[in-house]
Amino acid sequence: YVAHNGEINTLKGNVAWMHARQSILASERFGDDIKKLFPIIEPAGSDSASFDNAVELLFQAGRSIPHVMAMLIPEAWAGNPHMKPEKRAFYEYHCSLMEPWDGPAAIAFTDGRVIGATLDRNGLRPGRYVVTDDDLVVMASEAGVLSVPPEKIKRKGRLQPGKMFLVDTVEGRIIADKEIKARLAARQPYSEWLNENQITLDHLPEPVRVHPSDHSTILSRQRAFGYTDEDLKMIIEPMAAKGEEPVGSMGTDTPLACLSDKPQPLFNYFKQLFAQVTNPPIDPIREEMVMSLISYIGTERNILDETPENCHTLKLPHPILTNRDLEKLRRVSRGDLLAITLPALFRAADGEAGLRSALDEISRRASLAVKSGYTLLILSDRGVDKDYAPIPSLLALAAVHNLLVREETRTQVALIIESGEPREVMHFALLIGYGASAINPYLAIETLEDLAGRGYLPGGMTPDIAVKHFIKAINKGLLKTFSKMGISTLQSYRGAQVFEAIGLNSDLVDAYFAGTASRIGGVGLDVLAREAQLKHEFAFRTVTDADTELAVGGSYNFRVNGDYHLLNPDTISKLQHSVREQNFKSFEEYAELIDNQSRNLATLRSLMKIKKGRKPVPVEQVEPAKEIVKRFTTGAMSFGSISKEAHETLAIAMNRIGGKSNTGEGGEDEERYNKDANGDWRRSAIKQVASARFGVTANYLVNAEELQIKMAQGAKPGEGGQLPGHKVDDVIARLRHSIPGVGLISPPPHHDIYSIEDLAQLIYDLKNTNPQARISVKLVSEIGVGTVAAGVAKAHADVVLISGDSGGTGASPLSSIKHAGIPWELGLAETQQVLLMNDLRSRIRVQTDGKLQTGRDVVIAALLGAEEFGFATAPLVAMGCIMLRKCHLNTCSVGIATQDPALRKKFTGQPEHVINFFFFVAEQVRQYMAELGFRKVNEMVGRVDMLDVQPAVDHWKACDVDLSAILYNPPLPGRVARHCVQAQDHGLEKALDHELIAGAKDALENRAPVEMSFPIRNVHRTVGAMLSGEIARRYGSEGLPDDTIRIKFEGSAGQSFGAFLAKGVTMTLEGDANDYVGKGLSGGRIIVHAPGNSQFAAEENILIGNVVLYGATSGEAFFSGVAGERFAVR
Repeated sequence: YVAHNGEINTLKGNVAWMHARQSILASERFGDDIKKLFPIIEPAGSDSASFDNAVELLFQAGRSIPHVMAMLIPEAWAGNPHMKPEKRAFYEYHCSLMEPWDGPAAIAFTDGRVIGATLDRNGLRPGRYVVTDDDLVVMASEAGVLSVPPEKIKRKGRLQPGKMFLVDTVEGRIIADKEIKARLAARQPYSEWLNENQITLDHLPEPVRVHPSDHSTILSRQRAFGYTDEDLKMIIEPMAAKGEEPVGSMGTDTPLACLSDKPQPLFNYFKQLFAQVTNPPIDPIREEMVMSLISYIGTERNILDETPENCHTLKLPHPILTNRDLEKLRRVSRGDLLAITLPALFRAADGEAGLRSALDEISRRASLAVKSGYTLLILSDRGVDKDYAPIPSLLALAAVHNLLVREETRTQVALIIESGEPREVMHFALLIGYGASAINPYLAIETLEDLAGRGYLPGGMTPDIAVKHFIKAINKGLLKTFSKMGISTLQSYRGAQVFEAIGLNSDLVDAYFAGTASRIGGVGLDVLAREAQLKHEFAFRTVTDADTELAVGGSYNFRVNGDYHLLNPDTISKLQHSVREQNFKSFEEYAELIDNQSRNLATLRSLMKIKKGRKPVPVEQVEPAKEIVKRFTTGAMSFGSISKEAHETLAIAMNRIGGKSNTGEGGEDEERYNKDANGDWRRSAIKQVASARFGVTANYLVNAEELQIKMAQGAKPGEGGQLPGHKVDDVIARLRHSIPGVGLISPPPHHDIYSIEDLAQLIYDLKNTNPQARISVKLVSEIGVGTVAAGVAKAHADVVLISGDSGGTGASPLSSIKHAGIPWELGLAETQQVLLMNDLRSRIRVQTDGKLQTGRDVVIAALLGAEEFGFATAPLVAMGCIMLRKCHLNTCSVGIATQDPALRKKFTGQPEHVINFFFFVAEQVRQYMAELGFRKVNEMVGRVDMLDVQPAVDHWKACDVDLSAILYNPPLPGRVARHCVQAQDHGLEKALDHELIAGAKDALENRAPVEMSFPIRNVHRTVGAMLSGEIARRYGSEGLPDDTIRIKFEGSAGQSFGAFLAKGVTMTLEGDANDYVGKGLSGGRIIVHAPGNSQFAAEENILIGNVVLYGATSGEAFFSGVAGERFAVR
């Protein structure tokens, strides 16, 4: 039996691999009856049920329950140099058998004799236990669940990452993790088996011949694979130069692949999924030890058996192969490692029929190769010429992978991709995510050799160094991509299919990418063939001497003849002229350029039309613009990402009109909390609370009308904020409690939010500190965001923001800008539908943002379910931004996104420009409302029946896009509200802090010393936060003199004890505490120690929980005992 608290992020891959293994499963215990167990993983089961199926199989086949747990949820071994060799060999042997089941998980298990628990390698779930002097063991997710007299406790402990806690009920004792693992490691001579059977690339002989680079044909081949000038200058060259992914800014405003009029790589029809709220992304920088790119290729064997042959594999340190590496594999003949190359080409002239035939042929040959004993299948598109075009590498892989999975032979072979197509991180991530064992990007490598040979790389870089840097950059990018989804290892990521397709039809997805969500239909094999043909025609047309260039690209920056951009020189100049001259007619011309996308489709809303079925009303009867603008907010752009002048201009403008500006995650100078002499207010109404907690203090929190928890951001969901060191001057460092000149990269997760329950806790923390503020949660659009939003509503958030994928000023890896997150139209529609169907919409306000630019955008967002609207890029353009996309370089020539004093002087933006923009948008909204017959915005919210499809019948790709999922209007009883009509109940009236505030009345009013004492239980959460908010509200960050308020507690404190504790308060706890003690400590003093009558040694026993002092900025803390994971992280 198992009980599971958490998530299995790799479930799709785990289930698919288990199905693929069925043909080789054998056990003496089951004999011929083993087939009766198939499918091993029951269809449609939850992640817990699927994990239970796997545990049951391995246990019933003869392994002990601790052995099974160590096999499925191994501790982080690959990056741990301190692990004993025997234990490392145990884990490595079993990892060559099967991939880990990865994700935040606390698992309790029993076989009837032993009962125990284990924790995932990252330690992302809490587990506390006590052992009494009469041998009672109590384990739970927090301390203080059962009341046990302190004098009876002889031991207190916690579950640790990757470790086990085990009670043997027959022997009557607790078995330590060290003993468990020692027993498991001694079961077999694993080290010996690995030494005798496992090989690496170094063991293989050097190839006699490596494919030479053919510089005479490199241009035509680059064109055939869709390379652009941008790919070389903005992707490949920077990776070769620095060994890192290139960074960009200002998001994306180009069409989706299915709306583009240019041929696109198949890769561009997919978007990365990412973790938000229900499970966290991983920090691949600070927690690199848990990450691994190691993989094993070759034939997998029976996982129900333990033999030396099981580890006869080729171990790869990472999945990227050089051309030399590939030739080693192509010629390998060692044991059962035998390679065959299968061509992935089709006759370009044959179009769709030729592509379909080629896919059938490569699949047939792969199936035959497996039957013939080959174990390394190299899918190769070398050989592109004037007659043959490459099959998209992802498509060729998917065809072969899925066939072999269906035939239950996939685990008998490695699929190696030899392709000229992959050149950026997303390409490699997709290939691995759909089953590739290793990838040789031969044309990217040849391109680097060509660039080096022509002197285009810095410092006279040699080809070998360039290739080495490129591979390093890809590998770092892969780790970051895995971590976004909360996955730690390449083995777990391979085949996990953690992507959503945007613009592929169901026939194509069902045939080649089964299990991948694709909600808007789109193109099929015919269009993919046509795109390959167009690239092939461009590559092999008659070339003149002047025709020596690649296509310009224009995906990242506006280029004449490049990809279409919503924000282009025409739209930028029209908008700036309109707001500076206060010219509504000019604004309408700008809006016409944005809204009329019949020629250049760029957004999903460009395929929608607004119905005119209702009786119009006079515009004079429509809600006035001065009320509509109160629903507008500006995006979360930090002081740091943009200049002081730009940041304050936005705040002044929004305060004048009653809207809200947002601090972003950089804190805010206290001098802005009070109004200026002229009545202007530079204080941002929305204070953001992000993962690094920059500037988050009690005083910061009480100076807000809204507190926004940023779970993700559109430019790079699953990653943390990023501010380059050259933008961190003295002022920014002071506000962020950091050091000037040091680059600031926020952790991808909030370390106090690993689950929806944790989010509810932070909401409660913030609401206690500032009861008057709304609490909002920022999510990014992806499949399933509606379910997460429902959880956010149940966690008592007042607002949920659904952000689109288009991003903003923040520095972000280019692969994230382009390939993570999806348009807000999909996420907003899903959120509205889920909230309605669960009758939750009435208790939470819904906001959306993501390149909203006109009144039409706002109206469509409202009809889809939003009642508030965020703008970031457009207000920046109104202030003078000309979309240079250099925000991260500190070289913004108009003084907006720079900290350079000389450049800041060039800032010419005024609050009036921003105000004009918002009033123009509001007036357009009013015009639409009048035409539609709506007098109030609330009447319009959620009226999706007023939207229809505007078919793109003349567009060769967009004509097959299906928006029915977005425009679905669930049938509901009339009592179900389509917008927010009631306030959340935060339960603050039960807070212990009311008693603290009453007892501290003399201190609060007269600064007189007071002392109090209280018993405390784990139901008392966030103790001290409401009191601290009251102190900050009265006395600011100065607080009270030390020890003005002294409070003593006895017992087990609940979560967030002493959160945001203000200066002047000393809290002493005799007992123990749960997670998040001293979170955001703001000058206060916390003391925690064990009871005086305890019989255990304090220094050897757990006292406080995980993530203690997270985001603390000042104060003191004294702990006499052991702390949990991630102590004092930021």
